[in-house]
Amino acid sequence: MSLTPTASLVINILLLLPLVHTVLATAHNTPINGTCDDTCGTIPIKYPFGTGFGCGHPVFARYIKCSSGTLQFSTGTGIYTISSIDYPSNTIVLTDPLMSTCSSMQNSGSFILDRTSPFTITSDVIFVLLGCSTTSPVFDADEELCDTGSGTRICRGLYSCKGVTGIGLPQNAPVSTCCVYDSPLGLGSGYALDLPKLQCSSYTSIYGFGDDEGDPMKWKFGISLQYNDSYDTETCKDCEASGGLCGFAGMDQSFACVCKNGANSSNNCLGRGYAWSGTWGLKIQLKMILGGIWLSWMLLFL
Repeated sequence: MSLTPTASLVINILLLLPLVHTVLATAHNTPINGTCDDTCGTIPIKYPFGTGFGCGHPVFARYIKCSSGTLQFSTGTGIYTISSIDYPSNTIVLTDPLMSTCSSMQNSGSFILDRTSPFTITSDVIFVLLGCSTTSPVFDADEELCDTGSGTRICRGLYSCKGVTGIGLPQNAPVSTCCVYDSPLGLGSGYALDLPKLQCSSYTSIYGFGDDEGDPMKWKFGISLQYNDSYDTETCKDCEASGGLCGFAGMDQSFACVCKNGANSSNNCLGRGYAWSGTWGLKIQLKMILGGIWLSWMLLFL
């Protein structure tokens, strides 16, 4: 039995609808930047980190991104460079461009670690406040906010640096304006170093003393953070084993395995050796589908 032109058109449209749905679903699942990378500059990027929105775990994507080959960490007080990631110990090291070091000291900004972030400051980090007012609350005898034991040795070391002139102090100045700070809030998420409130002009952070604790030029300056590693899943491991990178997609930020050819999957990249890549490919597919529907309408009225 032959079909009427109208019936034939309706059937063609119905056959094309599942394809339209598939293309739109793919568009929905594509990360905004279209791709994810496994390096940023010289730093290898592994889950839960990512190089941009849609890459890595969504909780970490709020704080970390790759910008022009530099891995950046964002918090309420600014954007900091991530100088290294140690995956076995789940730690990253931040560099604050305004933080003082032995070779260069200047007025610093504050540092605040968001309370809801998946990061905590590692226990070996030592925060030192420099150029503090004599009326600073850190010197309140009832609060005991400064380490007056081994902390005094650290202050002497820092004030022996030539860079101390950058905060208006002479080299080897008295350490009465220096405080190895012991925050009453501890080193967890929500840590705050509010310099205006503490009445100090600068700060530094030390996470290691190198091979010579007596030489501050060899100390390791930076903010070492430990991240929560509980976000790793078997689904992500399966994705990575197939050559994909773990990410997320959609309004619900559900898991997505981002394949190297631009295609996405909900599990892995096996069997996805060919795919229309990125937004350009999706546009081509939609144009072909819509073109087929338009042609069917034209044939109906010929």
